[in-house]
Amino acid sequence: MLELLDYPFMRLALAAAVVTGITAPAIGTFLVQRRLALLGDGIGHVALTGVALGLLTGTAPLLTAVVAATLGALAIELLRAYARTSGDVALAMLFYGGLAGGVMLINLAGDSAAKLNSYLFGSIVTVDASELTVVAILGALVLTVVAAATPQLFAVCQDEDHARVSGVPVRLYGILIAVLAAITITVAMRTVGLLLVSALMVVPVAAAQQVARSFRGTHLLAMALGLFAAVTGVVTSFEIDTQPGPTIVLTALASFAVLAAARGALALTRRRKRRPLELG
Repeated sequence: MLELLDYPFMRLALAAAVVTGITAPAIGTFLVQRRLALLGDGIGHVALTGVALGLLTGTAPLLTAVVAATLGALAIELLRAYARTSGDVALAMLFYGGLAGGVMLINLAGDSAAKLNSYLFGSIVTVDASELTVVAILGALVLTVVAAATPQLFAVCQDEDHARVSGVPVRLYGILIAVLAAITITVAMRTVGLLLVSALMVVPVAAAQQVARSFRGTHLLAMALGLFAAVTGVVTSFEIDTQPGPTIVLTALASFAVLAAARGALALTRRRKRRPLELG
């Protein structure tokens, strides 16, 4: 493990993994609570269009992806609120439109399939210092807002009607959740890739729900599991020579499997203890 730190690119990769591992489940917990687990996939496809636009115009792809992902998140909320379109249909349109637009613009930019794959599946070992700075700033922004607005965000995710009656501006906080998700997806883009980013937002939360008994406990444990999956995935990928993005996601899935099995075993043990003794 320590010898990895001798390589400058691995130090940058591990730093990016730390930011991503904490940030993705931090906002993913609210998406799962709001039953919008697939929102990350939809916004991720739109972010691909932003990346392609950056490559086409010679602008930093990370910044254009933030703008495109944010606009996509706002579009989803507006479609859900004001159009006669259900949330799953709105997501489907973003899925297809974002992916098609991104591929077309990348072709126009003349970039290769390898360039496209680095954004679709992540390329954390190629993160440079300037990208890490942007990722760190965006990650800190998301975590700061989440920490400051957790009660309101929880109220909106738990029961919109009750939150509205209590005076919480539901629409405003719904938009805030979508925008934070868009920024988070851009943060994780270089780590796990746009096609896998939703997994890092959802799987650690699902794993934490296996053992946590409160929203706060789920939230904190999910961030810890996300951090573990991101760092372990990067280290493992270096040791066995695999792509970091898929390795990170598989590590997160492994943690879910372990905690789900532990929960099942604990429940079985409790049932056996409660079973009345039978006469021989």
